[in-house]
Amino acid sequence: MQLLYGFDINTPSELLAILADNLQKRRLEKGLSREALTALSGVPTPTIAKFEQKHTISLASYVALAKALGYSKAIKELLSEPLYDTMEDLEKINKNKNRKKGRNEFSK
Repeated sequence: MQLLYGFDINTPSELLAILADNLQKRRLEKGLSREALTALSGVPTPTIAKFEQKHTISLASYVALAKALGYSKAIKELLSEPLYDTMEDLEKINKNKNRKKGRNEFSK
């Protein structure tokens, strides 16, 4: 997979493992069992267990868990600011800010 920014060395699987580990740490810090987090989030206990162990979850379930743990602001801030490496990138971002549709080198 070609990445837009080359400085990120983590694979998607590694990032999912980090997210799962972080969620489990926050859950345990608050003294919550998986069942208690289920009651707060509405996400089934087996889904929480599967995420913590196998790093698989839907985005909707992840957001519900993060919200239940008090991380709504962090979720809203994810991808909220553009990333750029050069002034050329920044100019391109500013030029395209109001675009409604994406286009890439695969579009013809």
